[in-house]
Amino acid sequence: QVQLVESGGGSVQAGGSLRLSCSASALTYNRYCMGWFRQAPGKEREGVATIYATGGNTYYADSVKGRFTVSQDNAKNTLYLQMTSLKPEDTAMYYCAARGGNCYGLDRAVFGYWGHGTQVTVSS
Repeated sequence: QVQLVESGGGSVQAGGSLRLSCSASALTYNRYCMGWFRQAPGKEREGVATIYATGGNTYYADSVKGRFTVSQDNAKNTLYLQMTSLKPEDTAMYYCAARGGNCYGLDRAVFGYWGHGTQVTVSS
């Protein structure tokens, strides 16, 4: 059974950086689209970034372009999200997700596997 485990969340001040990690098991990593999503209190879960393992195609939400970078280590079956210049509006629970096949954007509805999330809090 596919398992996704996030780590690396925490509390930082605005302008700071964090790196999230997602360890994936029981999936053929280079045949999956992997993604990061986030959900703030009272808001819907939204796509942050996705990456297709084999081709490396990436998609980013406009709100994080230029500040966040998604990457992966195929040998370790680990997905990363490097977050810089963090803003208070980035505060949310961040989730790792996976779906078989290529990535076509940030639509959370097509992702079938989810982690339990890691909290990111950015203070002003």
